[in-house]
Amino acid sequence: MPPQTQTQTQTCDDPTVPGDAMRRLNELREIKRAARRGPSERATRAQHAKGKLTARERIELLLDPGTFTEVETLRRHRATGFGLEAKRPHTDGVVTGWGRVEGRTVFVYAHDFRIFGGALGEAHAEKIHKIMDMAVAAGAPLVSLNDGAGARIQEGVSALAGYGGIFRRNAQASGIVPQISVILGPCAGGAAYAPALTDFVFMVRGTSQMFITGPDVVRAVTGEEVTQNGLGGADVHAATSGVAHFSFDDEATCLAEVRYLLSLLPANNREMPPVCPTTDPPDRRCDDLLHIVPTDGKVPYDMMDVIEGFVDDGECLEVHERWAPNVICALARVGGRTVGIVASQPLRLAGVLDIRASEKAARFVQMCDAFNIPLITLLDVPGFLPGVAQEHDGIIRHGAKLLYAYCTATVPRVQLILRKAYGGAYIVMDSRSIGADLAFAWPTNEIAVMGAEGAANVVFRRRIAEAEDPEAVREQVVKEYRAELMHPYYAAERGLVDDVIDPADTRDILVRALTMLCAKRAEQPARKHGNPPV
Repeated sequence: MPPQTQTQTQTCDDPTVPGDAMRRLNELREIKRAARRGPSERATRAQHAKGKLTARERIELLLDPGTFTEVETLRRHRATGFGLEAKRPHTDGVVTGWGRVEGRTVFVYAHDFRIFGGALGEAHAEKIHKIMDMAVAAGAPLVSLNDGAGARIQEGVSALAGYGGIFRRNAQASGIVPQISVILGPCAGGAAYAPALTDFVFMVRGTSQMFITGPDVVRAVTGEEVTQNGLGGADVHAATSGVAHFSFDDEATCLAEVRYLLSLLPANNREMPPVCPTTDPPDRRCDDLLHIVPTDGKVPYDMMDVIEGFVDDGECLEVHERWAPNVICALARVGGRTVGIVASQPLRLAGVLDIRASEKAARFVQMCDAFNIPLITLLDVPGFLPGVAQEHDGIIRHGAKLLYAYCTATVPRVQLILRKAYGGAYIVMDSRSIGADLAFAWPTNEIAVMGAEGAANVVFRRRIAEAEDPEAVREQVVKEYRAELMHPYYAAERGLVDDVIDPADTRDILVRALTMLCAKRAEQPARKHGNPPV
């Protein structure tokens, strides 16, 4: 059952209050009560019948109890024509204000689908513009609860201009305050661009959809038959398009995870993420890590088991879990401090980097750098994915996005090499040569231009071809190459790895490194902005 919204029902009957003042106070209370109640019980029942909560019920789940302060409750549109002048409900279909999440200020706006289907008009947009400006001025996160039918057609270009104002503010606030979009119903047409400009997008299966052109337009233009969920549902955007970072089965779980994400982020780019006391000892040995990672580089394993082995209490929040799963991006705490973790995933495509993985990791690195979140990069990567399709689709350009993101990041950066680290993928994934502050490796590490077999075939091609027993010679030169250039201490001997460590000491060493680096200050050259690859 949805949470019950409490309303004030008492009237002012203080005998010391003059009659006219009493009448005005009672009138005010009745107007606000009606505004908070919404258009009708029938509309509320219809919303619940779709498996959706109302705007105010959602805000109650998002914010700490009793902390929501609403602004412009009595706002009404001024549009005329097409019957609009006869329907002027308070709030104009969007609830705006601020409250607290775990005691910290958060701004929020929530579309009320019961009023004009949540469609955006001029007054509706101005309310959102105001709350966005307030969030930036106060230096606090902004959460949008999206459940609207797009632009209010009856208001024409004024509605489109309203969206333009939102987009401009999304872009201007980017990297200044965290922006989180929660899709809890339709988000169609131009409205879909606002979530795309924010830092994180949450969706709910079965009830939320995002698309630029709906199924009817797709059918008319291309002849393709598709449902709303098949075109732009939560599963599509979480696994196929990559638009959604998180997807959940119900609104309550979704909003609880939004709260958890907010607890990991700073209020703005001028603050550090909150430090959370932990009972997990900082020097806890991680003996299980010795058994998780096989010494044979061809045997896969789940990198999430490694991550859960050294983070506080084994807890982390994976971002884009279902999109480009060959690379892991996650937020967690290590020694009470929030960290961003980028890691290759040997279970998927052997952990190679491809176009999608490069884009996913690059955006995550940029987000962490914007909000002062230290980065830990875990490597077991055989290289970039080869293939005609990858080359023709621009793997060079997309791989350069990840390289650019790391090279320009100024937060503390720690690299840890578990097994393979080959070729350009080793460089791109935060090697010392592109600015990692510290690089560590396990005794199972192999850092090289390519695998020993491939390298031997290139370097000793003629010797192998001229041998009486090519296979025996190939096996011999592979051993020689591995012993000479790929032994676990080769990079450490050249200062490209700071230390080769016992895997069981991973947590202790990472905590020590991050504690030392927490005071890091990096100066960047003065410039308007860079020109990253796109």
